[in-house]
Amino acid sequence: MAVLSQRQTDILNIARASGRVMVEDLSRRFEVSAQTIRKDLNDLCEQRALTRIHGGAIIASGVENLAYEARRFVAADEKKAIGAAAAARIPNGSSLFINIGTTTEEVASALSSHQDLLVITNNLNVAMLLYPHPRIEVIVAGGTVRRSDGGVVGSTATQLIGQFKVDYAIIGASAIDEEGALLDFDYREVQVAQAIIANARSVMLVADSTKLHRSAPVRIAHLSQIQTFVTDRPLPDGLASLCHSRGIEVISAMPADDTDEAADATETTSSTVLRRA
Repeated sequence: MAVLSQRQTDILNIARASGRVMVEDLSRRFEVSAQTIRKDLNDLCEQRALTRIHGGAIIASGVENLAYEARRFVAADEKKAIGAAAAARIPNGSSLFINIGTTTEEVASALSSHQDLLVITNNLNVAMLLYPHPRIEVIVAGGTVRRSDGGVVGSTATQLIGQFKVDYAIIGASAIDEEGALLDFDYREVQVAQAIIANARSVMLVADSTKLHRSAPVRIAHLSQIQTFVTDRPLPDGLASLCHSRGIEVISAMPADDTDEAADATETTSSTVLRRA
Protein backbone atom coordinates (compact mmCIF):
# COMPACT_ATOMS: atom_id res chain seq x y z
CA MET A 1 0.00 0.00 0.00
CA ALA A 2 1.26 3.46 -0.89
CA VAL A 3 2.06 5.93 1.88
CA LEU A 4 -1.13 7.60 3.14
CA SER A 5 -1.48 11.18 4.22
CA GLN A 6 -2.44 11.79 7.83
CA ARG A 7 -5.97 12.72 6.73
CA GLN A 8 -6.31 9.54 4.66
CA THR A 9 -5.09 7.47 7.62
CA ASP A 10 -7.67 9.16 9.83
CA ILE A 11 -10.39 8.54 7.26
CA LEU A 12 -9.47 4.86 7.09
CA ASN A 13 -9.56 4.57 10.89
CA ILE A 14 -12.99 6.20 11.00
CA ALA A 15 -14.24 3.79 8.33
CA ARG A 16 -12.89 0.79 10.26
CA ALA A 17 -14.66 1.96 13.41
CA SER A 18 -18.05 2.74 11.88
CA GLY A 19 -18.17 0.69 8.69
CA ARG A 20 -18.60 3.62 6.32
CA VAL A 21 -17.67 7.28 5.79
CA MET A 22 -19.62 9.99 3.98
CA VAL A 23 -18.15 12.84 1.92
CA GLU A 24 -20.17 15.62 3.57
CA ASP A 25 -19.36 14.43 7.10
CA LEU A 26 -15.64 14.18 6.36
CA SER A 27 -15.60 17.57 4.65
CA ARG A 28 -16.99 19.20 7.80
CA ARG A 29 -14.77 17.18 10.13
CA PHE A 30 -11.50 18.00 8.36
CA GLU A 31 -12.59 21.46 7.16
CA VAL A 32 -11.70 20.78 3.54
CA SER A 33 -13.75 20.78 0.35
CA ALA A 34 -15.90 17.85 -0.73
CA GLN A 35 -13.72 17.56 -3.83
CA THR A 36 -10.63 17.03 -1.64
CA ILE A 37 -12.41 14.32 0.34
CA ARG A 38 -13.55 12.59 -2.85
CA LYS A 39 -9.94 12.49 -4.03
CA ASP A 40 -8.90 10.97 -0.68
CA LEU A 41 -11.62 8.34 -0.98
CA ASN A 42 -10.70 7.56 -4.57
CA ASP A 43 -7.04 7.14 -3.54
CA LEU A 44 -8.08 4.75 -0.77
CA CYS A 45 -10.33 2.86 -3.19
CA GLU A 46 -7.47 2.60 -5.70
CA GLN A 47 -5.47 0.89 -2.95
CA ARG A 48 -8.47 -1.37 -2.23
CA ALA A 49 -8.77 -0.17 1.35
CA LEU A 50 -12.25 1.25 0.72
CA THR A 51 -15.08 0.67 -1.73
CA ARG A 52 -17.05 3.61 -3.10
CA ILE A 53 -20.78 3.91 -2.41
CA HIS A 54 -23.27 6.68 -3.10
CA GLY A 55 -21.99 9.76 -1.25
CA GLY A 56 -19.07 8.06 0.46
CA ALA A 57 -17.24 4.76 0.93
CA ILE A 58 -17.24 1.57 3.00
CA ILE A 59 -14.48 -0.75 4.14
CA ALA A 60 -13.52 -3.09 1.32
CA SER A 61 -14.32 -6.72 1.99
CA GLY A 62 -13.45 -10.04 0.47
CA VAL A 63 -13.07 -12.92 2.90
CA GLU A 64 -14.06 -11.37 6.25
CA ASN A 65 -17.17 -9.42 7.11
CA LEU A 66 -17.34 -6.15 9.03
CA ALA A 67 -17.94 -6.42 12.76
CA TYR A 68 -21.65 -6.74 13.48
CA GLU A 69 -21.90 -3.51 15.46
CA ALA A 70 -20.12 -1.62 12.68
CA ARG A 71 -22.57 -3.04 10.14
CA ARG A 72 -25.44 -1.50 12.11
CA PHE A 73 -24.10 1.94 11.15
CA VAL A 74 -23.69 1.16 7.46
CA ALA A 75 -26.69 2.50 5.51
CA ALA A 76 -28.73 2.66 8.73
CA ASP A 77 -31.47 4.91 7.30
CA GLU A 78 -31.65 2.82 4.15
CA LYS A 79 -32.02 -0.40 6.14
CA LYS A 80 -34.82 1.10 8.22
CA ALA A 81 -36.67 2.13 5.05
CA ILE A 82 -36.13 -1.34 3.55
CA GLY A 83 -37.41 -2.94 6.74
CA ALA A 84 -40.62 -0.89 6.65
CA ALA A 85 -41.19 -1.59 2.94
CA ALA A 86 -40.61 -5.33 3.37
CA ALA A 87 -42.87 -5.59 6.44
CA ALA A 88 -45.64 -3.85 4.52
CA ARG A 89 -45.64 -6.80 2.08
CA ILE A 90 -46.26 -9.35 4.83
CA PRO A 91 -49.97 -9.84 5.62
CA ASN A 92 -51.31 -10.64 9.07
CA GLY A 93 -51.73 -14.34 9.71
CA SER A 94 -48.56 -15.33 7.86
CA SER A 95 -45.77 -17.75 8.69
CA LEU A 96 -42.23 -16.71 7.89
CA PHE A 97 -38.53 -17.34 8.29
CA ILE A 98 -36.19 -14.48 9.16
CA ASN A 99 -32.45 -15.11 8.98
CA ILE A 100 -29.34 -13.36 10.29
CA GLY A 101 -28.55 -9.75 9.42
CA THR A 102 -28.91 -6.14 10.41
CA THR A 103 -31.39 -5.52 7.58
CA THR A 104 -33.57 -8.51 8.48
CA GLU A 105 -33.64 -7.15 12.03
CA GLU A 106 -35.13 -3.92 10.68
CA VAL A 107 -37.84 -6.00 9.02
CA ALA A 108 -38.53 -7.65 12.38
CA SER A 109 -38.78 -4.25 14.06
CA ALA A 110 -41.30 -3.13 11.47
CA LEU A 111 -43.38 -6.30 11.97
CA SER A 112 -44.06 -5.57 15.65
CA SER A 113 -47.56 -4.23 14.98
CA HIS A 114 -48.58 -7.25 12.87
CA GLN A 115 -50.97 -9.85 14.23
CA ASP A 116 -51.09 -13.64 14.20
CA LEU A 117 -47.62 -14.20 12.81
CA LEU A 118 -45.53 -17.33 13.21
CA VAL A 119 -41.84 -16.41 12.96
CA ILE A 120 -39.08 -19.02 12.79
CA THR A 121 -35.63 -17.50 13.07
CA ASN A 122 -31.98 -18.36 13.63
CA ASN A 123 -31.34 -14.77 14.74
CA LEU A 124 -31.48 -14.18 18.50
CA ASN A 125 -31.78 -10.43 17.93
CA VAL A 126 -34.94 -10.99 15.87
CA ALA A 127 -36.34 -13.27 18.57
CA MET A 128 -35.70 -10.63 21.25
CA LEU A 129 -37.43 -7.98 19.15
CA LEU A 130 -40.57 -10.03 18.50
CA TYR A 131 -41.20 -12.35 21.44
CA PRO A 132 -42.77 -9.65 23.71
CA HIS A 133 -45.65 -9.16 21.25
CA PRO A 134 -48.59 -11.39 22.22
CA ARG A 135 -49.91 -11.80 18.66
CA ILE A 136 -46.57 -13.04 17.30
CA GLU A 137 -45.34 -16.56 18.01
CA VAL A 138 -41.57 -16.99 17.79
CA ILE A 139 -39.64 -20.23 17.29
CA VAL A 140 -35.84 -20.07 17.59
CA ALA A 141 -33.71 -22.59 15.71
CA GLY A 142 -31.39 -24.54 17.97
CA GLY A 143 -27.66 -24.90 17.48
CA THR A 144 -24.41 -23.05 18.03
CA VAL A 145 -24.83 -19.36 18.84
CA ARG A 146 -22.26 -17.23 17.05
CA ARG A 147 -20.92 -14.72 19.59
CA SER A 148 -20.24 -12.05 16.99
CA ASP A 149 -23.89 -11.44 16.08
CA GLY A 150 -26.26 -13.78 17.92
CA GLY A 151 -26.80 -15.94 14.86
CA VAL A 152 -27.64 -19.62 15.36
CA VAL A 153 -25.75 -21.73 12.83
CA GLY A 154 -24.95 -25.36 12.12
CA SER A 155 -26.71 -28.59 11.21
CA THR A 156 -29.18 -28.52 14.11
CA ALA A 157 -30.57 -25.16 12.96
CA THR A 158 -30.74 -26.41 9.39
CA GLN A 159 -32.67 -29.52 10.45
CA LEU A 160 -35.25 -27.50 12.38
CA ILE A 161 -35.80 -25.20 9.41
CA GLY A 162 -36.49 -28.27 7.28
CA GLN A 163 -39.46 -29.22 9.45
CA PHE A 164 -41.46 -26.21 8.30
CA LYS A 165 -43.04 -24.97 5.10
CA VAL A 166 -43.81 -21.27 5.50
CA ASP A 167 -45.44 -18.50 3.49
CA TYR A 168 -42.46 -16.13 3.35
CA ALA A 169 -38.71 -16.14 3.85
CA ILE A 170 -36.96 -12.86 4.68
CA ILE A 171 -33.28 -13.22 3.87
CA GLY A 172 -30.26 -10.94 3.68
CA ALA A 173 -26.93 -11.23 1.91
CA SER A 174 -23.48 -9.77 2.54
CA ALA A 175 -22.86 -9.17 -1.16
CA ILE A 176 -24.57 -9.42 -4.55
CA ASP A 177 -22.43 -9.73 -7.63
CA GLU A 178 -23.22 -8.40 -11.09
CA GLU A 179 -24.31 -11.86 -12.25
CA GLY A 180 -26.94 -12.08 -9.53
CA ALA A 181 -25.18 -14.38 -7.08
CA LEU A 182 -26.08 -13.81 -3.42
CA LEU A 183 -22.96 -14.18 -1.29
CA ASP A 184 -21.95 -14.45 2.35
CA PHE A 185 -18.93 -15.16 4.56
CA ASP A 186 -19.80 -18.12 6.83
CA TYR A 187 -20.63 -21.41 5.11
CA ARG A 188 -22.55 -22.56 8.20
CA GLU A 189 -24.83 -19.55 7.96
CA VAL A 190 -25.22 -20.12 4.23
CA GLN A 191 -26.43 -23.70 4.85
CA VAL A 192 -29.21 -22.36 7.08
CA ALA A 193 -30.11 -19.68 4.52
CA GLN A 194 -30.33 -22.31 1.78
CA ALA A 195 -32.69 -24.40 3.91
CA ILE A 196 -34.80 -21.28 4.52
CA ILE A 197 -35.06 -20.62 0.77
CA ALA A 198 -35.96 -24.26 0.06
CA ASN A 199 -38.78 -24.30 2.60
CA ALA A 200 -40.59 -21.05 1.82
CA ARG A 201 -43.34 -20.47 -0.73
CA SER A 202 -42.10 -16.94 -1.42
CA VAL A 203 -38.60 -15.57 -0.80
CA MET A 204 -37.93 -11.89 -0.15
CA LEU A 205 -34.38 -10.56 -0.31
CA VAL A 206 -33.69 -7.41 1.72
CA ALA A 207 -30.38 -5.74 0.91
CA ASP A 208 -29.22 -2.14 0.59
CA SER A 209 -27.22 -0.87 -2.39
CA THR A 210 -23.85 -1.06 -0.59
CA LYS A 211 -24.09 -4.85 -1.02
CA LEU A 212 -23.65 -4.33 -4.76
CA HIS A 213 -20.14 -2.96 -4.16
CA ARG A 214 -18.88 -5.73 -1.90
CA SER A 215 -17.56 -9.26 -2.28
CA ALA A 216 -17.87 -12.41 -0.19
CA PRO A 217 -16.61 -15.97 -0.79
CA VAL A 218 -19.61 -18.25 -0.13
CA ARG A 219 -22.59 -18.56 -2.47
CA ILE A 220 -26.04 -18.54 -0.84
CA ALA A 221 -28.22 -18.62 -3.91
CA HIS A 222 -29.03 -16.73 -7.10
CA LEU A 223 -31.47 -13.88 -7.64
CA SER A 224 -33.53 -16.23 -9.80
CA GLN A 225 -34.46 -18.13 -6.62
CA ILE A 226 -36.24 -15.18 -5.04
CA GLN A 227 -39.58 -13.58 -5.80
CA THR A 228 -39.16 -10.10 -4.28
CA PHE A 229 -36.11 -7.87 -3.86
CA VAL A 230 -36.47 -4.92 -1.48
CA THR A 231 -33.59 -2.46 -1.67
CA ASP A 232 -33.04 1.26 -1.12
CA ARG A 233 -32.38 2.61 -4.63
CA PRO A 234 -33.03 1.60 -8.24
CA LEU A 235 -30.79 -1.24 -9.37
CA PRO A 236 -28.00 -0.91 -11.95
CA ASP A 237 -29.16 -1.70 -15.46
CA GLY A 238 -27.67 -5.20 -15.54
CA LEU A 239 -29.31 -6.41 -12.33
CA ALA A 240 -32.54 -4.60 -13.15
CA SER A 241 -32.68 -6.43 -16.49
CA LEU A 242 -31.95 -9.76 -14.79
CA CYS A 243 -34.74 -9.22 -12.26
CA HIS A 244 -37.16 -8.21 -15.00
CA SER A 245 -36.34 -11.27 -17.11
CA ARG A 246 -36.89 -13.58 -14.12
CA GLY A 247 -40.12 -11.93 -13.02
CA ILE A 248 -38.66 -10.67 -9.73
CA GLU A 249 -40.53 -7.79 -8.15
CA VAL A 250 -38.07 -5.03 -7.21
CA ILE A 251 -39.10 -2.50 -4.56
CA SER A 252 -36.96 0.62 -4.08
CA ALA A 253 -37.60 1.95 -0.58
CA MET A 254 -35.64 5.18 -1.14
CA PRO A 255 -35.59 6.02 -4.86
CA ALA A 256 -32.78 8.43 -5.73
CA ASP A 257 -33.77 11.74 -7.25
CA ASP A 258 -32.20 12.98 -10.45
CA THR A 259 -29.67 15.14 -8.61
CA ASP A 260 -28.45 12.28 -6.45
CA GLU A 261 -28.15 9.99 -9.46
CA ALA A 262 -26.13 12.55 -11.38
CA ALA A 263 -23.76 13.12 -8.44
CA ASP A 264 -23.37 9.40 -7.94
CA ALA A 265 -22.57 8.85 -11.62
CA THR A 266 -19.91 11.56 -11.48
CA GLU A 267 -18.28 10.07 -8.38
CA THR A 268 -18.39 6.53 -9.79
CA THR A 269 -16.81 7.65 -13.08
CA SER A 270 -14.03 9.48 -11.22
CA SER A 271 -13.31 6.43 -9.09
CA THR A 272 -13.26 4.13 -12.12
CA VAL A 273 -10.83 6.36 -14.02
CA LEU A 274 -8.46 6.44 -11.07
CA ARG A 275 -8.54 2.67 -10.64
CA ARG A 276 -7.75 2.14 -14.31
CA ALA A 277 -4.90 4.65 -14.34
